[in-house]
Amino acid sequence: MRALFPVMILLFWPMIATAKPDPADVAGRVVVHAGDRVFDLPLLDSALHVTVQGDMATVELRQTFQNPAMVPVEAEYLFPLNQKAAVYGMEMRVGDELVRAVIREKAQAEAEFDQAASEGKAAALLTQHRPNMFTQRIANLMPGRPVEVTLRYVQMVPKIDGQHEMVIPLIVGPRYQSPLDTPRPELASAEGIPLENATWSVSPVPAYPPVAGLDLPDTVTSERVSLDVSLTAGVELSGFHSPTHPLLIDQEQDSLTARFAEGKVMDNRDLVLRYTLGGAELQAASLSHHDERGGFLSVLIEPPAVPDEATATPRELVFVLDTSGSMGGEPMKASKRFMDGALRGLREGDHFRIIPFSNTARHFSNTSTPATPSNIRKGRDFVHGLSTGGGTEIDTAVRAAFATDTPEGAIRIVVFLSDGYIGNEARVLKTIRGQIGQARIYAFGVGNAVNRYLLDAMAEEGRGYSRYVALDEDALEVAETLAANLKSPLLTDLQIDWGGLDVQDVTPARLPDLFAGNGLRVMARYDGAFEGEITLKGLVQGRPAQMPVKLSLTETEGDAALPLIWARDRIGVLERQIAVGDRAGQADAEITRLGLAYSLQTRNTSFVAVSQQIVNDSGQEAVEADVPLPVVSGVTAAAYPSQGFAGSSSPEPQAILGLIMVAAMTALGLRPRRARRV
Repeated sequence: MRALFPVMILLFWPMIATAKPDPADVAGRVVVHAGDRVFDLPLLDSALHVTVQGDMATVELRQTFQNPAMVPVEAEYLFPLNQKAAVYGMEMRVGDELVRAVIREKAQAEAEFDQAASEGKAAALLTQHRPNMFTQRIANLMPGRPVEVTLRYVQMVPKIDGQHEMVIPLIVGPRYQSPLDTPRPELASAEGIPLENATWSVSPVPAYPPVAGLDLPDTVTSERVSLDVSLTAGVELSGFHSPTHPLLIDQEQDSLTARFAEGKVMDNRDLVLRYTLGGAELQAASLSHHDERGGFLSVLIEPPAVPDEATATPRELVFVLDTSGSMGGEPMKASKRFMDGALRGLREGDHFRIIPFSNTARHFSNTSTPATPSNIRKGRDFVHGLSTGGGTEIDTAVRAAFATDTPEGAIRIVVFLSDGYIGNEARVLKTIRGQIGQARIYAFGVGNAVNRYLLDAMAEEGRGYSRYVALDEDALEVAETLAANLKSPLLTDLQIDWGGLDVQDVTPARLPDLFAGNGLRVMARYDGAFEGEITLKGLVQGRPAQMPVKLSLTETEGDAALPLIWARDRIGVLERQIAVGDRAGQADAEITRLGLAYSLQTRNTSFVAVSQQIVNDSGQEAVEADVPLPVVSGVTAAAYPSQGFAGSSSPEPQAILGLIMVAAMTALGLRPRRARRV
């Protein structure tokens, strides 16, 4: 086989090199073979209904599954949600029957789903694989009988660079699974919870579905997502737009409605909505709610209105640049433009390092380099000559970033540029927690559907910030603007003196630095009524600063969404605690408790809906079928090596051989057949 392998590469390399997906042909049709029957997989239609009041959003996502075949199907659909989304409800409609889903511990939900499937009932099961990655399974999807599943969630809309920005992910990008991430079951306890001080293993990323337009024949209607936005501001509203999708907007002074200009769009890039709220400039504001579960408090903090002047403190900027296969093409062009602008923006007295990485990490220099005009020119030339290919071993790059000493008197700022397409986020976060010290991390996501969960978490661990360069806006211009604005924080070492207020479970657990144009929402639980003052304390450019905030908390109901948002934020803290190996068993149990108490989808709890009526009385077992996903806009085929080879950015030799064989069979008009799944 080894002797044959190079020959096959030579024979089929021209075909492989030119086998690029047509941008106009990125949604497709999958053919399933069940015995002697051939039929299409279920089609999917998604409708987004978004209601925003100020900076709080409620989202209803309706997914419709259809089976055009003549046999029953069990469909599985991989999709994303915002990692801050508090999913609190799910319904399933089958014909005239509307079933409200219930929250269960994950194992129980799976058992109920499997039982319903075996009894011929329609059922839906929602499973969280990561805070931003979910699968929806539909049992006994019958021919000509659509199943409609509706999810509901709430989230806050953060303020970023002076504008409120809401991100609605529409597609899960591929994930590179490192060979280093092989689970070590001997380290886990009998209950499946890692032992203290052991290596914590996350569940594997689900198998990536078939990719339409990359290895699937024919085409069908690809535009399957609609949008209905209703925004009420309460104050002057301006600048509402989407940098990612054309919108039709009907606006009044303090409210608006919007929808996609094209009616429906393809789900191959994330949706971003931005707007500006006017009114009085507040540096702190609070919301509260009280019910039988106790009190819930939210305090919104903005940094002082002082100039973001350059300080005399020198910086060591460590640029960690993803050059894996998934960054090929436009993402790499944007990254190079960013790097060029960032290097030209270095100040006298700064130092810099450049670490490109894929399977391994390289170095522009083994030591920190002074930012002289000559060294900056050499650094720019080094970046210009970089190429892409290989896997995304980001943990190796993180370790390399902290492997040297910081120049005396300088503050280290580690700048990551990546799409975040990896499978084991926990390993990276644990490495950062162990090595961050006093450094800061700025994370820049490059692409149209990046792994925001990972990049946001990296920035939060590093008390920095994350920003994103979408390829559908002017990516090169945006990259250069962001690079020129590698800002320093205005408010650091933030603390809250709660005075006489009894608070518990404050989120975020580690308060980050605050930057100009950004806000920080701190949430907590409290007991009883309170009339008084809390004090915000921190350093403004090294000088102590504080601000009193008056609170009037009663034992009456207020904003009913606050408990859900607090619980989801608290779950996020616990997920991070598990990821870095901090009392994992205790945190895991608390996630389960919160999921059940607040009826929230979590890693340990799932929504399951089961119909009362039997829909499959045909005697035929349902055939498993994945709902195909389109190619992520702007991502090359290098990110998708082959179906069945787990969405890696770096095909192993076996996967390459599989690609060659598939290409050869395609050229000969042949197609592999499987009994249950394609």
